[in-house]
Amino acid sequence: MIPIVDTHQHLCYTGRLAYAYPWTSIRPSQPGRTFAYDDYLREAAGSGIGSTVFVESTAMDPSGHDETAFVDSLSSSPGSMIDGIVAAAWPETDDFLAELDGFEGKRVVGVRRILHVEPDGLSREPRFRENLRRLPERGLTFDLCLLARQLPIGIELAKACPEVQFVLDHCGVPDIASANPGRWREHLLRLAEMPNVNCKVSGLLAYCAPQDAVLDVVRPFIEHSIEAFGWDRVVWGSDWPIVETTSTLRDWVSITRQVVAGGSEANQHKLFHLNAKRIYKLVGRND
Repeated sequence: MIPIVDTHQHLCYTGRLAYAYPWTSIRPSQPGRTFAYDDYLREAAGSGIGSTVFVESTAMDPSGHDETAFVDSLSSSPGSMIDGIVAAAWPETDDFLAELDGFEGKRVVGVRRILHVEPDGLSREPRFRENLRRLPERGLTFDLCLLARQLPIGIELAKACPEVQFVLDHCGVPDIASANPGRWREHLLRLAEMPNVNCKVSGLLAYCAPQDAVLDVVRPFIEHSIEAFGWDRVVWGSDWPIVETTSTLRDWVSITRQVVAGGSEANQHKLFHLNAKRIYKLVGRND
């Protein structure tokens, strides 16, 4: 079984940190529930996942740094699979470099500022771009979290910050449920022309109608993403626990493995773990 680095793992410890997680009511019968590390380990058992990158869980205020510190402590626990953290940060602020200083000594490999909940002009602000250009000197990446209609914004940002390594979350969030992805295919191809942008094959089942979270529905979106970026610039992510909106983590692993089964074994290794280790500069304990 080809091993997997899960590059998009969330955790949610409701009540432990000072802010709420608005997305935790993904199951109406369990509003505001906790999604703990032990829960993830149970879901991932037997899937081939041996290493993870934690991605900030929509921490929209400074207590997001408390989240980073807490997850870093989890990563140091015996048997932990957390080899990297994509931390919450605010490039539009004067405090951005101080934020980066605060990550020293932690397993932070990149940062994310969710853009799909903000005005489209945020990433066009000079300070935002100037601050992002400081990431390469720290060896940090930037996760692009955009809606499909915002992919042109990602193209602009990648052009403005050519030395920054970007990772596009969730294949650019195509509107799978409506069966009308609009210009997603075209815009994804244009974004893939930027050599400093990589694509995270993650989250797609959550964008399906519940009855359509199946192999045949998501196959063309996975295949187009890989064709656009090529095997050297794609990584795999579960988007747990958001994946539970319509399916399960193990279903997503199975579906992805089936879609890429016709690819060479070498290319499958790139998608599932080798590219992640290179792009995020992971120093794995779980190789």
